[in-house]
Amino acid sequence: MNVELCQSLRRLLADETVLSSLDPETRRVAELFMFDFEISGIHLDEEKRKKAVDLNVRILDLCNEFLIGTHIPNKIDKHVLPEHIRYNFTAEGNYLRIAGLHADCPDDLVREAAYKIFLHSNTQQLARLEELLASRNSLAQLVGYDTFAHRALQGTMAKNPAQKSFINIFIIKIFFRTKKDFEMMTKMKMKLNPHNSVSYISICDCLYNIDPGLYCPFFSLGACMEGLNSLFSQLLGISLYAEQTKRGEIWSEDVRKLAVVHETEGLLGYIYCDFFQRPDKPHQDCHFTVRGGRLKENGEYQLPVVVLMLSLPNSARGAPTLLSPGMMENLFHEMGHAMHSMLGRTRYQHVTGTRCATDFAEVPSILMEYFANDYRVVNQFARHYKTGQPLPKNMVSRLCESKKVCAAADMQLQVFYAVLDQIYHGKHPLNKSTTEILKETQEKVYGLPYVPNTAWQLRFSHLVGYGAKYYSYLMSRAVASMVWKQCFAQNPFDRAMGERYRREMLAHGGGKEPMLMVQGMLQKSPSVEDFVDALVSDLDHDFETFIMDS
Repeated sequence: MNVELCQSLRRLLADETVLSSLDPETRRVAELFMFDFEISGIHLDEEKRKKAVDLNVRILDLCNEFLIGTHIPNKIDKHVLPEHIRYNFTAEGNYLRIAGLHADCPDDLVREAAYKIFLHSNTQQLARLEELLASRNSLAQLVGYDTFAHRALQGTMAKNPAQKSFINIFIIKIFFRTKKDFEMMTKMKMKLNPHNSVSYISICDCLYNIDPGLYCPFFSLGACMEGLNSLFSQLLGISLYAEQTKRGEIWSEDVRKLAVVHETEGLLGYIYCDFFQRPDKPHQDCHFTVRGGRLKENGEYQLPVVVLMLSLPNSARGAPTLLSPGMMENLFHEMGHAMHSMLGRTRYQHVTGTRCATDFAEVPSILMEYFANDYRVVNQFARHYKTGQPLPKNMVSRLCESKKVCAAADMQLQVFYAVLDQIYHGKHPLNKSTTEILKETQEKVYGLPYVPNTAWQLRFSHLVGYGAKYYSYLMSRAVASMVWKQCFAQNPFDRAMGERYRREMLAHGGGKEPMLMVQGMLQKSPSVEDFVDALVSDLDHDFETFIMDS
């Protein structure tokens, strides 16, 4: 910890003459550095500073241990389960290993068994979580915050936990839609299996009328990349070019390097596309920065370099890699992050691209999902890889509508997660165990009943990376929805809007207050109600009729 640097920065920020001479981005970066110092406890006296260091180290260890624990399978004596479903799980002698929820399995008995066994409480994991939450609270109070949630939300669009009004208003506004979804799910479950709880209903049950395999031939990886290239060209004047790599530059022979080139500005940066599954590669879709952009002392701009990592299946011999609709949407999502990094033009690397508030970082990627679900965009690239036939419009419409089935219930689930996250990181000591709080919150906020002897929170890995900020998913989706509807829904290829999007939202990274970027794009100051209404309007379709007619 560099105490002298912290004290020097504090003196600078207290000097109005010096402060007024700084450009807005430099001033914001200085304030962000000061914030980082303070939440780490560098400004405290020596004794408290040591305590803060010890707490930070312990929290890091607990986070790693908890994350590992979220993925550890549970075992059960195989004779406990009916013989006809045992083959769904991995056998180890007389035991079966349950490593997940098997949510996509069409057999609801398998889903029920997986749910109850995989989510069964674990004493060690429970102790880790409770110590993690208590340690975070102790650190927050040590550095001057009421709760960890107050510490985590400073600098975000939400600002502080009082912005729970966003969640509360949302709960009220979607109550009847959610109720309708759960009633529909209950009817379907009673029709399919009246003896089994609706808690184990699968998305397979809701979307049995949509076969993703019918869509895959239209979404070859090459076609999807061409679609992205065409969209970016029309919207932002940007093209993606395959670039030859040097020996030792890539970590796997199937990694591809793309140069991102603007029609007048030239090279903007590089994207390494690590798209395919391979042994020992993490099974996740993500974007991460290798080198951030920044303005160098000689006046040149240091070009950003990022990696897009997906988990696509390797292509069959003689056929291209074919993507499911979900994979295609994920590709667009991650490319939204990449464009945020490529088009950021900040003076400092500390705030470049996606290095911004958590509840703003997902806006560009979620916005890309709207493009991926618009027929005018999809029609430009979705072609059958054998026949060249375009994807029929009715198939796109049906796919988009199917995603809205039970969408209110899905959003209610996200609200439940967000509320639970806020309670866990709110006032301490907690008045009940984390499992009792889960049960109470689920019964109050979510429409499906709590299943006895389960502890879902012990598998909630986002408590580590999104501690007190899980609401970001809903906030980002609300902003993306507003931007889409106001700026791109009428014409997804509107160049003027694309330029405004780059200028007002993508260029600044974290160098500008996130709400100021949103206001610049929308050219108005949205209220909490505006955000809620944007989310709710995405649900306004007669989906029950759609299902029953299928």
